[in-house]
Amino acid sequence: MTLLSLAILIPWAAGIALVAVDGRRPVVGWAAVATLGGTLVALVALGAEVLTHGEVVVTTGGWPRGVGITLRADAAGVLFAVLSVGVLLAATAHLVMGGVRERTFPGIVVLLAAGLTGLFLTGDLFNFYVFFELAMLASYVLATYGGSRRSLGSALVFTLVNLLGTFVFLLSVAGIYHVTGTLDMAAIGARMDAVDPNAGILIAVGFFVAFSVKLGLFPFHFWLPTVYTGARPAVAAILAGGLANVGAYGLLRFGGELLPRELDLAAGALVVIGAASVLYGGVLAISRHNGSEMLAYSAIGQVGYVLVAVGIGGPVGFAAAVMISIVNSLNKVLLFLTTRMRGAIVGWAFLLGALSVAGVPPAVGFVAKMELFRAAADAPALLVLLFLGSAMSLLYAFQIYQYDFWRTERHGPRSHRSQLAVLGIVAAVVLVAGLWPEPLVYLSDAAARAVGGAAVVVGDGTVVSDGLPAVTSAP
Repeated sequence: MTLLSLAILIPWAAGIALVAVDGRRPVVGWAAVATLGGTLVALVALGAEVLTHGEVVVTTGGWPRGVGITLRADAAGVLFAVLSVGVLLAATAHLVMGGVRERTFPGIVVLLAAGLTGLFLTGDLFNFYVFFELAMLASYVLATYGGSRRSLGSALVFTLVNLLGTFVFLLSVAGIYHVTGTLDMAAIGARMDAVDPNAGILIAVGFFVAFSVKLGLFPFHFWLPTVYTGARPAVAAILAGGLANVGAYGLLRFGGELLPRELDLAAGALVVIGAASVLYGGVLAISRHNGSEMLAYSAIGQVGYVLVAVGIGGPVGFAAAVMISIVNSLNKVLLFLTTRMRGAIVGWAFLLGALSVAGVPPAVGFVAKMELFRAAADAPALLVLLFLGSAMSLLYAFQIYQYDFWRTERHGPRSHRSQLAVLGIVAAVVLVAGLWPEPLVYLSDAAARAVGGAAVVVGDGTVVSDGLPAVTSAP
């Protein structure tokens, strides 16, 4: 059995088993943590294989590609899978150490990991939709965690809005099958050049709306503040740091590989929408006096940078988009986990997260902002916008830091030492990645080549991407 199949089967099988037992028992919670850890190890090993030997493709049942279920691991898919599962692992361990209150929580988180891993590692558009739905169903249940009236209300908003996004996505999948006659993602990219531009633009708009809803981009953001402020800290970290990666990955994968012509045509509009999201989120975050609300509106502004980088395009723009997505996930899980915690370590962790959001060294956010500035070097007006967005980020982050940690004493139960250890590990990753950015830069460039390079299908069905042949197998 290949690492690719193993990375998907581990959370799938364990998630089904864990949902059936009482997740409030510590042993069940730790079983979920162990499962996520095992999945992460498999994904890291798979990533090493991909970076060493090239793209890995598995077609189940011995069927030819395009007929059987195709799984595909390239640098972009594996990187986003590692990132999302890592976020789920940190948030779940943090919650388990404090005590799980819902019997289904551990199993649902593992099923969410199964959905996200499958989504990032599929080479078939229909399978992308199936795993997409699995991830969304799990996230709907997670949003209700806590059982309070506010949590249930925010979960209802989250479910209704994302169901609309899913419906739009399904319509776009049907449209792309109608015009290309295939759901294989590599073949779609090769056939879209022959499709009528008007049909291609309509399909691209549908995908953009669906992924923008997941990201919480302006003007599709209206659900996000309600959900992030109503959810428990660990759940908010999962939704903002793990699930939101679907939107960033979708924009990169679909724009760079499936619909590059449509992306070129809409590049200016994407930059404008991304800029509006940066300014809107920054202004509203400044007006907040509550940490959770500030983080929610900050999320709207920070994902705007991803869209700006995608709009810039090219190897440098895509690499910046990948890096910003990674840094955003790390920042969100670190800052959301500090919510409702108290102590000196919490204050220092929040400070480091604030520096990263604002793009101030030595935090890793500085590296991401520099990459984006490099991508926008030929557009002075855009550089001014990016500096303004960074200034607003610095203002609202330290405004909340001053309010929460200087002027008032945080109330609530003292944090467990084990929870502080999880927080410290995430903070250490943010700091080390800022002090030693070369691995992050290398991985971002590799992921950008995977989604931005033209894939070519040769006579024997082997896919060649960036000059490296795929490693193809059939279990």
